[in-house]
Amino acid sequence: MFIDLGDMTPQQIYVTLTQTVIPRPIAWVLSENANASFNLAPFSYFNAISSNPPLVMISAGMKPEGGAKDTRDNIRDRQDFVIHIVSLDQLDAMNASSANLPPGESEVVKLGLETTELEGSRLPRLASARVAFACSLYDIQYIGPDPQSLILGEVHGVFVDDSVIGEDAKGRVKFLADKINPIGRLGGSEYVSFGELLSRRRPD
Repeated sequence: MFIDLGDMTPQQIYVTLTQTVIPRPIAWVLSENANASFNLAPFSYFNAISSNPPLVMISAGMKPEGGAKDTRDNIRDRQDFVIHIVSLDQLDAMNASSANLPPGESEVVKLGLETTELEGSRLPRLASARVAFACSLYDIQYIGPDPQSLILGEVHGVFVDDSVIGEDAKGRVKFLADKINPIGRLGGSEYVSFGELLSRRRPD
């Protein structure tokens, strides 16, 4: 089967891409609302894109009823944000945080999530996070007629919980993926857990 995207609606294209670009990492993004409360929302159009400068990308579409998502506006207006890597035990809370709340209402408060100070950021991180990135806005690119907001964030520091830090065979620090136990996004309402750890040495 060859699928010609030129004959499809944007929604059909979204369904096709999100069921085939799999698995996708999930950015659980904490940003600051205009009333100083904290917005929390997941994005699976997300990845690291550069090391010099250290940049990550999240792509935010429009709300179902129209209008830009609060995360986009918060980052544009107040610059700072925190990205968490979602672990398996956070799946239900992450999913619940994707609900559309009125502007200024905090998912952190609604879900009873605990936050704690994040070094290198004026914003807190989720206390249960095993990995969190302290970010500031680098740039926003607007793509397409809707438009989609491609948000580039500069990473100023990374929190890694001590419980997921180990050593490799040479005694160097290693972040243990199986201890982070991240989940990935598939299509629709499906997710994938970490599963089996596979390793291959790259050719010289």
